[in-house]
Amino acid sequence: MIAHLSGRVFSKQPNQVILDVQGVGYLVNIPLSTFYEIGETGTSTQLLIHTHVREDTIALFGFQTAKEKQLFEQLTSVSGIGPKLGITILSGMSVDELVPAIRQGNLARLTSIPGVGKKTAERMVVELRDKLSKVEAIWAETLSPVGTIPHVQDDVISALVNLGYPRPSAERAIQKAISAAGLDQPFEALLKRSLQELSK
Repeated sequence: MIAHLSGRVFSKQPNQVILDVQGVGYLVNIPLSTFYEIGETGTSTQLLIHTHVREDTIALFGFQTAKEKQLFEQLTSVSGIGPKLGITILSGMSVDELVPAIRQGNLARLTSIPGVGKKTAERMVVELRDKLSKVEAIWAETLSPVGTIPHVQDDVISALVNLGYPRPSAERAIQKAISAAGLDQPFEALLKRSLQELSK
């Protein structure tokens, strides 16, 4: 499962980018916010990736920030919202606008996004309102001041979740590990410290 790509922008358009990773071109679907952030053709960039697998296709969805990726995954858990509509929703409204709109049940704001009708907006509110309050609490605890989880931290959290630890516990452990030894730790050191925190 592809979770992260780092390479050169081969070409880009508002909803897609082809990323050249050591001679292999990956077609990645992206929201507009990521389109604006990645560099021009020929520049290096890195994306957090959600791999969507169906019987007939494998599609990659890329994001500049962990916030966007997490919100995309929450959106696509809603009945009737597939990955393409998830990208459209994130293109129509920033994370910082979308989360309050869902939490407050602002249907007028949500239905202003292309492709989102009243029923879809209502399902988003009903199914995500409580989940997003938990996600916001995690973001408040774990995100750096610029609003993104540095990739090494995201990788450690992913490794801990793959080892069977609940994500909230993994994120609390990594925060304690960072508090004890600072942000500038390599992956192995941060993973080891986080495991030590989890074993306490």
